[in-house]
Amino acid sequence: MNHLRFCDLPFDEQSCALKEIIRSYPELMDVLARARDMDLPDHWIVSGAIYNNVWNYLTERPYMHGVKDVDVFYFDSKDLSYEAEDKVIKRADAVFADCNPPVELRNQARVHLWYKDHFGQDYSPLVSAEEGIDRFASITHAVGVRLRKNDQLELYAPYGLNEIFSFRITPNYVLHNEKTHIEKGVRALQHWPELTIVPWDAQALDFKDKRQAS
Repeated sequence: MNHLRFCDLPFDEQSCALKEIIRSYPELMDVLARARDMDLPDHWIVSGAIYNNVWNYLTERPYMHGVKDVDVFYFDSKDLSYEAEDKVIKRADAVFADCNPPVELRNQARVHLWYKDHFGQDYSPLVSAEEGIDRFASITHAVGVRLRKNDQLELYAPYGLNEIFSFRITPNYVLHNEKTHIEKGVRALQHWPELTIVPWDAQALDFKDKRQAS
């Protein structure tokens, strides 16, 4: 077994490998199909359901090993009320009732309304679900997949896929997310000891902040 066999390959080859891995899991393809059929605006399946299962496949661990839930992002700015999002969540609860692990939906157009209460820092409004992926605490985690009407997989990976295939969790300095980066790294190592966790570099964040202020 060579779990790093796709490391440092061109993006096109890594993209094909990721899609082939996803298609090797009928259960994940079923979740993608159900999410598509809900016809949610700008939806993506994100996070561990994607990159964790890549690691599971490459290390010959079971499907969904280490995955707590399946996250689905969508973006609907027409109604930012809690009630509107809750209505969609309850519809999803019925659609994914028999799925394990559970599926969780979140409207990315509403994140700025609750983010500070949960994480203690401001969060400017998003303009798309993709921008929510852009802001993940690690560039490794920034990947989304959806199934199109023609059954083709569509991939969104703003920072590429090499960190995933390198088994390396690397910080994303778009936000002050050091705590989240560390916590996710500690948890991931318990499930995938092959991983390397790149330490958070406060100086890199300071440099970014200074450039933005100038």
